[in-house]
Amino acid sequence: MKLPLIVGIGGMNAAGRSSGFHSYKRMLADILPASDMHSTWQDLAHRMGLAEGEVTESVIEAIKAGTLVRRIESFDPDRVLHQYKAALSAGSEQIRFTLRKSKLPAHIPENWDIAEAGSKVHVTVNGELDALLADYTAFPVSSGGNIPRGFEPGKLYNSRFHPRGLQLTVYGASDALNSLGVDWDEVLKHIRPDEISVYAGSGLAQIDDQSLAGMVAAPLTGGRVSSKMMALSLAEMPADFINGYVINSVGTTGTSMGACATFLYNLRQGLLDIQSGQAKVAIVGNAEAPVVSEIMEGFRVMGALAQDEELRALDNSDTVDNRRACRPFSDNAGFTMAESAQFAVLMDEALALELGVTIYGTAADVFINADGNKKSISAPGVGNYVTVAKATALAQAILGPDGVKKTFVQAHGTGTPQNRVTESHILNEVAKTFGITNWPVTAIKSYVGHSMSAAAGDQLMASLGVWQYGWIPGIKTIDHIAEDVHQSNLNILMDHYFAGTTGDDMQGVIINAKGFGGNNASALVLSPQQTLSMLEKKYGEAAMAEYLSRNEKVREMIAERDLQACQGVEEIRYSFGESVMDESSVSLTQEAIQLSAFGEAIALPTVNPYADYQ
Repeated sequence: MKLPLIVGIGGMNAAGRSSGFHSYKRMLADILPASDMHSTWQDLAHRMGLAEGEVTESVIEAIKAGTLVRRIESFDPDRVLHQYKAALSAGSEQIRFTLRKSKLPAHIPENWDIAEAGSKVHVTVNGELDALLADYTAFPVSSGGNIPRGFEPGKLYNSRFHPRGLQLTVYGASDALNSLGVDWDEVLKHIRPDEISVYAGSGLAQIDDQSLAGMVAAPLTGGRVSSKMMALSLAEMPADFINGYVINSVGTTGTSMGACATFLYNLRQGLLDIQSGQAKVAIVGNAEAPVVSEIMEGFRVMGALAQDEELRALDNSDTVDNRRACRPFSDNAGFTMAESAQFAVLMDEALALELGVTIYGTAADVFINADGNKKSISAPGVGNYVTVAKATALAQAILGPDGVKKTFVQAHGTGTPQNRVTESHILNEVAKTFGITNWPVTAIKSYVGHSMSAAAGDQLMASLGVWQYGWIPGIKTIDHIAEDVHQSNLNILMDHYFAGTTGDDMQGVIINAKGFGGNNASALVLSPQQTLSMLEKKYGEAAMAEYLSRNEKVREMIAERDLQACQGVEEIRYSFGESVMDESSVSLTQEAIQLSAFGEAIALPTVNPYADYQ
């Protein structure tokens, strides 16, 4: 079976840019040396519009204040528009007002008397007038994981009327492609046009004023529905944007949806295509922009979000500690909504060795299981026991009984009272079963919040950084483990954990995700060191030496592109109306189809795969 190699990463969350491991480094800013942090501070300073030259201590403090979980910035929590129904009455008097004729309702109420006055009308209301009164209220939740303050991805390309989630998609996918160190056009020279898969989407679809929210609200707010709103609202639109405007792909496409586990659902689709040979390259990921008051209200009334009043009570304080809103495995109140876009590029092992791309790890497998019968659709169930056990069993099968003990866990770790009990019990029981006595467990939602469908992507990016800089980010928002958390065989990290200079103490990571409705997914990702060792056994020392030689130039290109991005210069891939093909671009034979924009033809099936049944 082929290894689905992770050769490119990109995206943006509350900690910053994913490529170059900058979002990972922002989480570890309190422990990494200044030499490692310099490029990250520089990158964030340019991205946030804080500095063009030297990054001073005051700039660094401003960066810290404008990143990670903090007070919501995508809307003002103290001033959220709300409309109330009211029946207006003037008592014994009549209500009178003037309107333009064009603003008169099509169905005039029976108690209205209309008097025309040129282009206007005078309206007299006999009795009550039904009305909506605009007001501003304080939202009960003020904590969120917005992307870095001041960064607007839509300003980097022609994003007119694009929902925020799709702006994040274009940025994140471009970032992932830039991280390859090999031009995309060069990759295309080595594969057929249909040997590419793109699995990307959003669990909540696009939900701002430019898409679903604006379309639904328009009739009630006097707005106008545009021709783009419906199309741009679809959940699979991130994949469509990548295919149509970023990479010009005619390969396999779509998205799998599994609520908060969606990124792993798409990762599974991509790795299966690589393993089967269906694709040589797979771009997988998710983009979500749900820090919108209306969406958050839906989760709040479910009791899922950490409300200000509850956070103040936890701290016995009159003020809200927005920074510590998400407290996995400690006494907590709920999860913290966040926005993020995360994308990974998977590649066939032979192609990766040929191109010399950098190997960040292997997506060994993703296991998905449902909960079965449930009392509540949002309640946790038994499915996550199955997925975690399968992922851990696979780790033992690949790494051996000692190797499985050299893994760590990126927990779903939402920061809800229910999650801390159920997930800790799952992890603890699996650890007991496989003889793991002190399993390191972290939860990076404590830094970046819960980005819904992209959440496991946030976890993946933070995990891959461990094998570059050696540290597993600890859960720094907590100072104790809650009494009801199961931890006899777990090491729930309240501080950063050193795993060797380049993470050599860890051979793999279990990435866990749990979603509403019983959508459970757990992935095993192997370290780059373990991956290279496995590839050497298959291809031999000579082939790997040739690969490493080719990889030197690729690493130089990656470093150069990262430096340029840190200085504010990066390529955002967005091509609208370029290389458009139509019926004149297609040449057909019984064996192949040739498209004008591609050098390689697409082979058509000529062999009956079911010949044994005939």
